[in-house]
Amino acid sequence: MALSIGIVGLPNVGKSTLFTALTNKGGLAANYPFATIEPNVGIVPVPDERLDALAEIDHPAKIVPATVEFVDIAGLVAGASQGEGLGNQFLANIRETDAIAEVVRFFGDPDVTHVAGKVDPLSDVDTIKTELILADIATLEKAIPRLEKEAKRDKAGVAKLETARKVLEGLNEGHRARTLGLSDDEQAAIYELHLLTMKPMLYIANVDEGAVDVELPEIDGCTPVPISAKVEADIAELSEMDPAEAKEYMEALGLAESGLARLIREAYALLGLQSYFTSGVTETRAWTIPVGAKAPQAAGVIHTDFERGFIKAETASFEDYVALGGEKGCRDAGKLRQEGKDYVVRDGDVMHFKFNV
Repeated sequence: MALSIGIVGLPNVGKSTLFTALTNKGGLAANYPFATIEPNVGIVPVPDERLDALAEIDHPAKIVPATVEFVDIAGLVAGASQGEGLGNQFLANIRETDAIAEVVRFFGDPDVTHVAGKVDPLSDVDTIKTELILADIATLEKAIPRLEKEAKRDKAGVAKLETARKVLEGLNEGHRARTLGLSDDEQAAIYELHLLTMKPMLYIANVDEGAVDVELPEIDGCTPVPISAKVEADIAELSEMDPAEAKEYMEALGLAESGLARLIREAYALLGLQSYFTSGVTETRAWTIPVGAKAPQAAGVIHTDFERGFIKAETASFEDYVALGGEKGCRDAGKLRQEGKDYVVRDGDVMHFKFNV
């Protein structure tokens, strides 16, 4: 499963600069509103040092990391829910992503115009939150008359209608749908409406170069990830020319990892995702699955036939696999487990599936 994250923000918050740096993809980064018209899409590997450790043991023909898709979406302004700026296009593009990463301007560069005339992170966050809420209110107000008709014909429609009305009330009070404490059944009832405020939110604080390790206060109940788009752009450029110099530059700034790695780690935690591995002479590969997934579900990420015909999963922990020198070492030491359909996969498991279809 590939994770898709929509990068959003007001114009001129450094959103496109950050996207270009994170994805190492040349793009448009201009100092004027709506520089991003069509969304740029970048597929990036998930940084995971465990892949290299596995590859040192199995010497595979190729290494395949998990990937994340970043979508750089047009800058949003007040009134977007009524079509201001590129609002309608913004809202359409964002519906297709798994999560929203909002870039919030903390940096103070006077040469970069702020759309509101001043740097005010909380005000910026409130602007986008308001527009997403207004867009969802419009969606629900349009859907409820249809749901009322369905509820008269079908009892199953009653739950949908009641949930829609509950969410509409919460939105009108200024709350995002995701914060309303909806049950699993309620979330399923309104899933087809694809509400924007049901999406998980990450906040990226685009800070000045000297503030990348500063602890920031929570935004809307979430701790923002401090990243300097300028620093990330420099790291990306250095990495292409001289990876060793890029590493030295990061160390000089006190950074143990890139902003990309921090952002993906936070996104995985927010969405409840983890990785397991397959490894051998053909390839060493990371696979993304939900936390709590059972072995057949994990197998299904490789191919639906693996899930349908699942028999068992030969499994070793990453730590045992590395310490014992691979599959044979784990088998000889009794650390290669035979797991069945009810096994809950753990982060870092190295697995080999047996199936029959």
